[in-house]
Amino acid sequence: MKKFNYIINIQFLGFRYSGWQKQPNAKTVQEMIDKTFFCIFEHHNFKTLGASRTDSKVSANQFPFQLLINESLDTEKLLTNLEKNLPPDIRVLSVTTADPSFSVISQAKTKQYQYVFCFGKIPHSFCAPFMVYFKGDLDIEKMKEGAGLFTGTYNFKNYCYKPNERTQLTRTVTKSRIIKNTVYQSNFFPEDSWIFEIEGPGFLRHQIRLMMGALVSVGTGKLSIDDLKKSLEDTTSVDSNYIVPSSGLILNKVDFS
Repeated sequence: MKKFNYIINIQFLGFRYSGWQKQPNAKTVQEMIDKTFFCIFEHHNFKTLGASRTDSKVSANQFPFQLLINESLDTEKLLTNLEKNLPPDIRVLSVTTADPSFSVISQAKTKQYQYVFCFGKIPHSFCAPFMVYFKGDLDIEKMKEGAGLFTGTYNFKNYCYKPNERTQLTRTVTKSRIIKNTVYQSNFFPEDSWIFEIEGPGFLRHQIRLMMGALVSVGTGKLSIDDLKKSLEDTTSVDSNYIVPSSGLILNKVDFS
């Protein structure tokens, strides 16, 4: 039977979900999406595929997934039905028809992530779903310098959680910087917060959280800028094993152009 392919962009707060991908005994975004489709279609003859797996508690500003189904759908009606049935922490942004051969997994060109964090005075507890608080003071200027070092093509073995012999460790980072947070604002946010923004074709397991952990270590003085350079030049030189919490990580956008 002919399969119809639809690309659906959603936005979600990941704090109460164990990532995108369905897994046993855990609440995930894909599970919630599939339950919503069953409610709309009243059958299970469809398949959903996400552009990224995402870790537990990771959020997304723009997360594309594809719906494969054996029937032609009215995209406007589907968008309306999704808006009516999805929980408030998952919002549908768009529904479009795609070529049957299009894949959100293999045809994504770049992914941009943002990691929101603060330090110093303990923030309001309501900040927990959106940003991570690091105790003590951080040298933010050193961290900015360190973030710039990640731009380029490197063997990121020191920034991959439990790689195996088949893991492709050489990856390219097209943008890596720390900027002041002017994007996510609320009256209960601290006066100053920051974003580690990183972009590339694809990332290894926990790569961004390990990179952020190394930058925090630079900010506290546990690692030097030279140590960070060595971790990218010599995969046995520095053990960068500090994985920061996932709740501050946001998949900001996926580009297919």
